[in-house]
Amino acid sequence: MSPFVLLTILCLGVARDTQSSDPSLDSEWQEWKIKYDKNYSLEEEGQRRAVWEENMKVVKQHNIEYDQGKNNFTMEVNAFGDMTGEEFRKMMIDIPVLRFRKKKSIQSHTGGYLPKFVDWRRRGYVTSVKNQGRCNSCWAFSVASAIEGQMFRKTGRLVSLSAQNLVDCSRPEGNRGCISGHTFYTFKYVWNNGGLEAESTYPYEGREGHCRYLPERSAARIKGFSIISSTEEALMNAVATIGPISVGIDASHESFTFYSGGIYYEPKCRNKTVNHAVLLVGYGYEGKESDGRKYWLIKNSHGEEWGMNGYMKLARGWNNHCGIATYAFYPRV
Repeated sequence: MSPFVLLTILCLGVARDTQSSDPSLDSEWQEWKIKYDKNYSLEEEGQRRAVWEENMKVVKQHNIEYDQGKNNFTMEVNAFGDMTGEEFRKMMIDIPVLRFRKKKSIQSHTGGYLPKFVDWRRRGYVTSVKNQGRCNSCWAFSVASAIEGQMFRKTGRLVSLSAQNLVDCSRPEGNRGCISGHTFYTFKYVWNNGGLEAESTYPYEGREGHCRYLPERSAARIKGFSIISSTEEALMNAVATIGPISVGIDASHESFTFYSGGIYYEPKCRNKTVNHAVLLVGYGYEGKESDGRKYWLIKNSHGEEWGMNGYMKLARGWNNHCGIATYAFYPRV
């Protein structure tokens, strides 16, 4: 297998450029601000309102096309509705591409039976949906969540682990706090560091701070971690037989930012470049299996008001759509 390309994980979204205000949207604007607790200065209000209106137009047009059967998912102007595309693009430029020799990875063994539906939430492996806020800590939540699942498998106890511990303390392995991080480096940190605290003893703050990890308060330890071969077949085998998997995806499109339900398919999605880390918790299909409406079930870290109560169904079986199988790991505990 060719050398694996490790890409910087950033937690991104996409919005639109600003334009003038539409008075007919006044009530919706006020309702949106209240819902997401948005407060602006007088100068900033007009700028953010214009960005929000452009996003609203895109979302409404998309949903009209959904009603016409032209796509399989809906969109909603969520908490990211006042953010511009330029703001996000600045977070995406000059992404360093790191190369390393890939060790033996988990291959696909599909000779045995694999269930048609998998949802590890139903078996107690998955904690509640978290909200990373404006800190680019998706990589920390993805890794913590994957370890949570394997610890539950081993002990029968589901403990929410500390993403803040990872944000504050994994910089020596190569992460950059709320700027960026790598799931590879993060698993390596937990492995080398001897453990990870629970969220209850090291709560999330949404900003980088001084490392306060105490080994005696460690709630989880890992013996190592494994890389999964970059195919959907291998990924399906892993999530069916092992549990929730840490994966990376291309989330750099406004359709992802404002996703609200259905099976997500974005023609512009790249399948070899990832910029957002999530947790893969299962898979399945809608309607008849022969209809081709197969999906991966992923847990995001943008709060329960994003997507389907914090989750997304992403198209499965479409040539590694959005790179779902490109950057997949799981811990060994």
